[in-house]
Amino acid sequence: MSRWPRSLSQRLALMFALASAVLLGAICIYLYQSLAREIAWRDDQALLGRIERMRALIDESADLETLRRRPRLYDNMLGNRDSLLWILDDAGQVRIAVGPAGFNVPPLPPSDGRTALRTVEGTPSLRLAWTRVAGSEGRLTLIAGRLLAEREQMLAAYRVRLGLALALGAVLAYLLGLAIAVRGLRPVRELAARAAAIDVRHLSQRLDDGASRELDALRAALNGMLARLEAGFAQLARFSEDLAHEMRTPLGNLMGQTQQALSRARSAEDYQNLLVSNQEEYERLARMIDSMLFLARTEQTAAALVREPVALQELGDQLCEYFEGLAEERGMQLLNTAHGMLVADRELLRRALANLLANALRYGAPGTTITLSSAVSAEGIEIVVHNFGPAIGAEHLPHLFERFYRCDPSRQGAGESGGLGLAIVRSIMQLHGGDVHAESGAEGTRFVLTFPLDTKFMVDSS
Repeated sequence: MSRWPRSLSQRLALMFALASAVLLGAICIYLYQSLAREIAWRDDQALLGRIERMRALIDESADLETLRRRPRLYDNMLGNRDSLLWILDDAGQVRIAVGPAGFNVPPLPPSDGRTALRTVEGTPSLRLAWTRVAGSEGRLTLIAGRLLAEREQMLAAYRVRLGLALALGAVLAYLLGLAIAVRGLRPVRELAARAAAIDVRHLSQRLDDGASRELDALRAALNGMLARLEAGFAQLARFSEDLAHEMRTPLGNLMGQTQQALSRARSAEDYQNLLVSNQEEYERLARMIDSMLFLARTEQTAAALVREPVALQELGDQLCEYFEGLAEERGMQLLNTAHGMLVADRELLRRALANLLANALRYGAPGTTITLSSAVSAEGIEIVVHNFGPAIGAEHLPHLFERFYRCDPSRQGAGESGGLGLAIVRSIMQLHGGDVHAESGAEGTRFVLTFPLDTKFMVDSS
């Protein structure tokens, strides 16, 4: 579970505060280190200056005793109680000591004639500068020092102030970021309010373009979703209307024939004929319900395909043999030229081709040949059902695979598929990741099943 708050405004404010704290922290560290280096440099320059002044005093004095009797010459030079001064003779004995009492000369490495600097850790810490000079009484060691306690206290107080400034800056950055986020996200809230006002009865409304270009992609996605929902609801409404119309016809026939039979006494043969007629209507309703259930199952994303190699020539021969009797009744012939092995769901492919062959037999011209063929094209692997007959208008071709769609609304014969055969074909192809389309003209009508190019397909060696 995320520890970030669910509010986007608070998240943005926290991120802004964190970014500001990092930036302010970096600035505070830079300022602190700059101040510490500047103070240390100034102290070192002061120590070096005192060494040079003491060197000048030694050069001007006859001996150390004269300097000892005139302490104000160098005491005033130190200027405060944090400064220390030692002059050692060649034997290491302290000849002059100026500064707070209780401090012993720390051990120092010998100087090579240049002034050296060193920090001696302790309680308190010392910063020392020392050098060796030639005096009237031999070689002398000059040591100037400064206690670092005052500097450390000042830097500690400065660190506290910087920490308080950093904390206050982070809080102010959070509050400022929250105010900016709340104001900046106002277009999002307005967009959400407009989207919430759209219900099922107003799916035709669209979200207008706003002043924020950053929301154009979201607005376009929402408008696209609304367009798809509108189309889906319109299709569902048409489907419900068509379904009611399709079911009303057999139910009306059943009710009318039954009422007519019950209007007076009938013979056993009349009742038998009524039952035979009713049986046909029941079978029509059963086929329609089965087709609807099949479409509902195939439209589920979890529908599983049983992919296996399918010999197209063998499958085509089986379908041609199955429809041979119906073709002879209508004076038509079936020709199978399909070849190759296609990896697909055998039963679903059989049903799709059976629906297309049944449709071709239903609307094909008598005395013509219906051809089942296969080929590999740039679009994919194609299986084609071709028949000769009346051309289908170009305005109808995009809608042929919609449920219960008819080119001629006056025709009520739904056929064996209950008006859902071509819709079932499209659903089967969508499950396989392919497509189906129809072409119609003077050379006949072609229904083309197109499988993706990555579908495994092998051409027969024979």
